[in-house]
Amino acid sequence: MANILVVGPHPDDQELGMGGAIIRLARQGHNILLLDITNGEPTPLGDPETRAQEAKAALAILSPDEGPPVRRLCLGLPNRFVTHSIEARHKVAGVIRAHQADIVFTPYFRDAHPDHLAVTRIVEDARFDAKLSKIDMPEPPPAVDAQGNETPMPVRDPLYPRWLFYYYATHLRWVADPNFLLDITGCVERKVASIRAYHTQFVLPEKNRKVVDWVEASAVYFGSRIGTDAAEPFFTNEPIGLASLDSVVGVPPAG
Repeated sequence: MANILVVGPHPDDQELGMGGAIIRLARQGHNILLLDITNGEPTPLGDPETRAQEAKAALAILSPDEGPPVRRLCLGLPNRFVTHSIEARHKVAGVIRAHQADIVFTPYFRDAHPDHLAVTRIVEDARFDAKLSKIDMPEPPPAVDAQGNETPMPVRDPLYPRWLFYYYATHLRWVADPNFLLDITGCVERKVASIRAYHTQFVLPEKNRKVVDWVEASAVYFGSRIGTDAAEPFFTNEPIGLASLDSVVGVPPAG
């Protein structure tokens, strides 16, 4: 099983962009850690305490009914003021080392939100920084599961995560151009529930309720591209190798 790190600028970005993938990968037994760069506050209807409870509720929904729970930690960088800096890079590199991440997910690198752009740059560079020898990285705070159980995150040996994948949680009004899709059939209902767990973000604000409709429609559309009920889009700058065609799913749409 792989150690997977899913980075979000704010709590709810991971759920919006790849909640279905998190649910599916967790069910398969992978060790998944969600890293929130900020606590997401301030927002019009939220506050730090409420947002933390919402993130905890979402975590319970994302975690499998059996097997290792999905865990989460927050670095606590300032929302709306995230900057691409050596300090921020090394904090994320510390998490990569502590989790011994094989695979890292981060938001797609085209976005209108400055926090998203900064976080993606930070993660890209932290992937490289994590492998550097003779450089100490800061120890992250403990990871927490949905029941509140804490897991210490001591920094471990340098490593270079094998894969860096991008998910789509963009603030631009454009259509994603993925180069691979992950089947999330059977995971959409829980993904939607994890998004709605952020009550102050997607339930109370009437204008944001449509976001859930967009997410559901996107899952159906991308599923149709590979012949499944639902899928999520991803991008990679590095080619994915296949040992066989056994894992290739779906059929081209009918002409």
